[in-house]
Amino acid sequence: MEIIIIGLAAFATSMLTFFSGFGLGTILAPVFAIFFPIDIAIALTGVVHFYNNLFKMALVGKHTNKLVLLRFGIPAIAASFAGAWLLLKITVLPSIAHYQMWGKEYEITPVKLIIALLLITFSILEIVPAFQKVQFGRDKLMLGGILSGFFGGLTGIQGAIRSAFLIKSGLTKEAYIATGVFIACLVDFTRLSVYASRFSAANLHENISLLISATLAAIAGAFIGSKLLKKVTLRFIQVIVAIMLVLISIALGLGII
Repeated sequence: MEIIIIGLAAFATSMLTFFSGFGLGTILAPVFAIFFPIDIAIALTGVVHFYNNLFKMALVGKHTNKLVLLRFGIPAIAASFAGAWLLLKITVLPSIAHYQMWGKEYEITPVKLIIALLLITFSILEIVPAFQKVQFGRDKLMLGGILSGFFGGLTGIQGAIRSAFLIKSGLTKEAYIATGVFIACLVDFTRLSVYASRFSAANLHENISLLISATLAAIAGAFIGSKLLKKVTLRFIQVIVAIMLVLISIALGLGII
């Protein structure tokens, strides 16, 4: 059952978020969290996210803006180490609260609450009209890289911040997508090297079929998304993703997932 649920989630979110440049890892991690502890879910999501981005690089990588890549990507890599290290530390913190609902016990943990608050914040920012008018010059790319890399390492959430900076840095549509994908690959590779200690706990060899099916589903979604790029408005996709993230973050923060 988990293969079907995670596979469908990977396909749908990959297709929807191909245009916006963020959302796959943010949505897929809570789906993995239904079946795994949240830190392991983030690590497994990172594997799917990484290989999906490699495929997208093959599709659009030639449009990457190398100057923006260096200014944004290098700080992002460094900051992702700090975020991933912090994730491994806060997952051992005790639960904040326990409660019962529908005859089942739920727990609110620090890491789930932190991730939920971040998800809600980024989701709201994506649909607030005032934020859409904010402009980030290329002199702010280093700051964007630090923020994106840190939260990417901590929660797997990097695309929302990355997009906020890159989409307003004067790049063409093709360069925006390609550069974002390239940076995401670098951050994914960095944080996966830190998450490696969690893979044994996740029984990776026992879940390899799950990872493969989720990765292939995400790749299929990205391929279809690339074909629909000219037919769908970016704003519509961002609003849909933001609504989904709010719902997921509420469930995550309450310990339901």
